[in-house]
Amino acid sequence: MTFLERVCAALEGAGVPYAVVGGHAVALHGAVRGTVDVDVALAWNEDALAKAEAVLRTLGLVSQLPITAADITRHRDRYIAERNLLAWHFHNPAAPLEQVDILIAYDLAGRTVRRLKTPSGTVAVLGAADLIAMKRASGRRQDVEDAEALERLQ
Repeated sequence: MTFLERVCAALEGAGVPYAVVGGHAVALHGAVRGTVDVDVALAWNEDALAKAEAVLRTLGLVSQLPITAADITRHRDRYIAERNLLAWHFHNPAAPLEQVDILIAYDLAGRTVRRLKTPSGTVAVLGAADLIAMKRASGRRQDVEDAEALERLQ
């Protein structure tokens, strides 16, 4: 089972409403894209965020910052505005390539999520139109290139 599949299986098992976004989502939609970290978006609420935090800990991941789901819920707007904290980063000290970013500046509510079957289970991925819109809105060069690659596949 890949790291991506383990993360998704753990989130599914805990009942966390999530979708893979970022480079893995681009690749799952069929565009060639390499990436290391797993980026996920959640339906934004403290319960989902707390469950995701607990799930990632069970996988051996720790927060890069000394903050909790409760901190992010209380101070989300300030973290985004004053610290430009757009994602909550987790990493595995024993396996440096195991990294997950929970996007805190994006709410999954109302978005299209596709469920893809893998040999090891199911992976929830943000729908192509929503992923393209997300990528375009970021304005980052890599994200614009990702959006263009996805559009060519449409």
